[in-house]
Amino acid sequence: MTDKAQTTILILDDEPIVSKRLKPSLEKKGYEVETFTVSIDAMKRVREKNFDIVITDLKMEGVDGMQFLTEVKSRSPETEVIVITGFATMETAKESFRKGVFDFLAKPFKLGEIADVISRAEKKKQG
Repeated sequence: MTDKAQTTILILDDEPIVSKRLKPSLEKKGYEVETFTVSIDAMKRVREKNFDIVITDLKMEGVDGMQFLTEVKSRSPETEVIVITGFATMETAKESFRKGVFDFLAKPFKLGEIADVISRAEKKKQG
């Protein structure tokens, strides 16, 4: 293990199962993971701390994923945002990429798929 700082990941999805599946598998890989099911709580958190990678759903009660990722990118442009959604359309994908999203995954996805996207985002951050 190198002594570089742990990559920090915030996961926001209003379906608790998503965080329950992702968190342990990402922590096993050595990431520091915080999970949220309520977008307003996640919004408060990103105002306190910048994360390396943010994974967010799009369709949620209250603040939707687009508003959330816009906030994340405006506070911390170097944060890589990965969008996961069960309602993937070309339109939402295009809008996400316009807002600077790193990648876009349709649900249901496999843990391996999201792990690959995260490691690509990490490499991009490390330049």
